[in-house]
Amino acid sequence: MPLTAPDLTESHRPRGKGRPRTVETAAPSLVELLNLVRSGAANTRQELERQSEFGRAVVADRLTMLGDLGLVDESELGTATGGRAPRLVRFANRRAAILVATLDQTAIGVGVADLSGNLLTEHHEAADLTAPPDELIDRMTALFRWSMDRHAPQGAIWGISLSVPGAVQGTTEGDFLTATPPVLPAWEGFPLIETLTRRFGVPVWMRSSVETMTMGELHAGAGIGMRSMLFIKVGRRIGAGMVCDGQLYRGAQGAAGLIGSLPTASGGRSGTLDALAGSDMIQREGLSAAQDGRSPMLADILRRGGEITAIEVSQAAQMGDAVSTEILSASGHLIGQVVAVLANALNPELIVLSGSIVQTNDILLAALREAVYGASHPFVTRDLRIIRSQMGSSAGLVGAARVASEALFAPGFLKEWVMQGSPLAHPAFVTLQDRLSADAAPPPPMTARAGKELST
Repeated sequence: MPLTAPDLTESHRPRGKGRPRTVETAAPSLVELLNLVRSGAANTRQELERQSEFGRAVVADRLTMLGDLGLVDESELGTATGGRAPRLVRFANRRAAILVATLDQTAIGVGVADLSGNLLTEHHEAADLTAPPDELIDRMTALFRWSMDRHAPQGAIWGISLSVPGAVQGTTEGDFLTATPPVLPAWEGFPLIETLTRRFGVPVWMRSSVETMTMGELHAGAGIGMRSMLFIKVGRRIGAGMVCDGQLYRGAQGAAGLIGSLPTASGGRSGTLDALAGSDMIQREGLSAAQDGRSPMLADILRRGGEITAIEVSQAAQMGDAVSTEILSASGHLIGQVVAVLANALNPELIVLSGSIVQTNDILLAALREAVYGASHPFVTRDLRIIRSQMGSSAGLVGAARVASEALFAPGFLKEWVMQGSPLAHPAFVTLQDRLSADAAPPPPMTARAGKELST
């Protein structure tokens, strides 16, 4: 049974008490103080006064408002340093929850996260992205509801964040989607965003899987504290996520990092990096080696009725199959040549590789390292680390949660809803809901005109 907005939403009536306060006077200071607390830049009233340069009375007044709205908590005492122990100001990240999902070619993942983007629960299962979209979205809805029942979020749901295989066109800070972008060819014409917004009554954000995995690695994996990082996803498509000055770089249209489309050449053949080094190439070359007997290990799999995929080739290489090792090495060297160009341009502290092929063994990783170290300037590689991601399929969910968290509390977006205590009262979202409700409403019944009866 699909969820409806009343199941998940909360009252949009303005909250708070005391003297009247307008958005123009109170909202900017509320936004600044809340984000100082949320980011960890200040966690006492004294620190907030110093960081914001607001007076004591303003800080006290705004914290009272934020407390009434349920966005901060001051119930915990800090450590005394010669006087009275200060009262700590904490962001109430359990005030509400965020639903997150990853859609891959062969799998779907769902989870529940808090308002800081911390993943609270997750679930992954096999799925076919070419299946009818209404079936997949019904399954996603059921998994969302099951995850919520399993975790039992304390507050309402404030948003949904999706990770999808294709690039998602750029949006401005905080903007949620009002219509489904053309990112999934098999879903062309299906109102994914509109359907989720109607069913759950919350704003929806969407990013590419490479971007969300990069965000996950940056905030919860090996990239914690990094200012410059490259994240390389190896699969049927090969993509790069780029972190510059601690922030994900998306490009003008959200299409940064589409390195799989770059022209390359190898062994007398030319084509895109996807075609010559992606998992389709590994599968194709592995099948050829099995059919002509060059790889006894792969040939045995084929003889027993098994299917030759990139994973089988990777596993065979791990077990010492020479031809499979050669196939993976060729892929790694070719990807490494492209990554070396990025490394020379960006000078990252860290390069992280991910994907099921990379997780299976170290052969592709070793070949990529050799190519990058061999083709990069010595200054670039002096302290550079190239590692494999340890987050696996969790990276996309964590990154999707961070996307929604950062969007909800982006200053321009937050200013429009903070006085009401919920993003569901954001004027633009209320307008979207009204439009979707009107679009879904049945046409009004026909009535008689000018006193004349309708004929039957």
